Amino acid sequence: MSIEIDPSYEEPDVDGLDIAPDNGWDALYADGEWVSAGDRDAIEVENPATRATLTTVPSATEDDVDEAYAVAADAQEEWAERPPQERAAVVTRVGDLIDEYAGDLATLFAVECGGVGLKAGFETELAQNTIEVGGSLAMRRTGNIKESVTPGKENMVVREPAGVVGVITPWNFPLYLTSRVVAPAIALGNSVVLKPDENTPITGGLALAALFEEAGLPPGVLNVVPGYGHEIGDHFSGHPVPSVMSFTGSSEVGRRVGQRAVGQFTDPALELGGNNAHIVLSDADLERAVDAGAFGSFTHQGQECISINRHLVHESLYDDYVAALADRAEGLPIGDPREEGALVGPVINESQRDKIVRFVEESVERGATVEAGGDHEGLFIEPTVLSGMTNDMPAACNEHFGPVAPVIPFESDEEAVRIANDTEYGLSGSVQSTDVARARDVADGMETGMVHINDQSLNDEPHVAFGGVGASGIGRYNDEQILDTLTTLKLISIQREPREYPY
Repeated sequence: MSIEIDPSYEEPDVDGLDIAPDNGWDALYADGEWVSAGDRDAIEVENPATRATLTTVPSATEDDVDEAYAVAADAQEEWAERPPQERAAVVTRVGDLIDEYAGDLATLFAVECGGVGLKAGFETELAQNTIEVGGSLAMRRTGNIKESVTPGKENMVVREPAGVVGVITPWNFPLYLTSRVVAPAIALGNSVVLKPDENTPITGGLALAALFEEAGLPPGVLNVVPGYGHEIGDHFSGHPVPSVMSFTGSSEVGRRVGQRAVGQFTDPALELGGNNAHIVLSDADLERAVDAGAFGSFTHQGQECISINRHLVHESLYDDYVAALADRAEGLPIGDPREEGALVGPVINESQRDKIVRFVEESVERGATVEAGGDHEGLFIEPTVLSGMTNDMPAACNEHFGPVAPVIPFESDEEAVRIANDTEYGLSGSVQSTDVARARDVADGMETGMVHINDQSLNDEPHVAFGGVGASGIGRYNDEQILDTLTTLKLISIQREPREYPY
């Protein structure tokens, strides 16, 4: 394996991007001000393809977190009193700005999180759509009237903003996965304190703050505190101020975040890991199943919680499927995400690479066969297809989060469902069959929050409920489903007529 990094490329002047504030990215964002780094420790932001340092951002302290929550609490009540159309206009303006700065954002996606052009297009569109849907919620924060068992009484159930929302987001789709919480939270009248992942503090936080600032968001409604999870994560998630703690990331960390939040009576919204199964039934269209399988496993180097983690293929199609998927994997161009035509870029960092490589090596030691790929250079890992897999091998029983496709045979539909469910996760999945009724029966048996028939598991539409069961999380994102997270219900009753009391 040899990855060519074109020497004609120069690292972009990130501080000079149009969406950056005048003083560059070396700042926190609190109370509408870009707070200079001062004597804070620095987070070096690296390009995973070249390993060059793009810039540094300040590593927030616990005092910074306290200050951000304080100003968010101060700003929230006044923001909630703004007319809904005003809140919606600010949010939807951010969607327009994302379109305006799409080229700059594509560069940031490439150099900060290793996203190729295809992925940049996906993420930009997802972010715009989720902001449009989120902004519309400002006009849909409705309540209802309920009959009363007491004569002359009227019951009104109203929705109010939750208050301050703490948000911790990951590095894989940083702009989108941040926007899908921040946009509806702000539209509904909440204020936000955001801690982006330390690998992507710009696209996951500071760039979005710059866009909201340009859109006219009042000071204090959105605050961004980049920082290392091991330094400020517990303080952030266990803070007494927020009413909601939204976390997207690994199940291991999510469990700790949820426990810390609940300890403060903060409502946790957790979108966590997945071990998603792509089930190919005996009557499936082989070519269609392979098309879907390759896209679901190798897009953005497999670094999505809803990527295909396991391919479960009926024994009658198994050999042909493995051969076709291996052929597809070997044909995918690998390279610097800024290169035209590159479809596979680097994984995010050494820790992620080492984990993926270890899962593959340990699976081979236990009897799996590498049919394609299996090599790596720097942070680039070849798209890898493994045959002879069983569900208990490391590349199958763990969320590998890489461009790896373990293929497991099965004999019957019932066995496929059993294998698919033999995991603590339950996020997404897919079923391939020419008989939709049969596929629906299999989908009904899968213990997962989302299943896609004759497609693959990597699907997310901002107007459709998104979320999982088990170790894959708590709650649902997108459209009206997120109202239960970002608002609270209050009962207000009015006794219209004098009431008879027993004493």
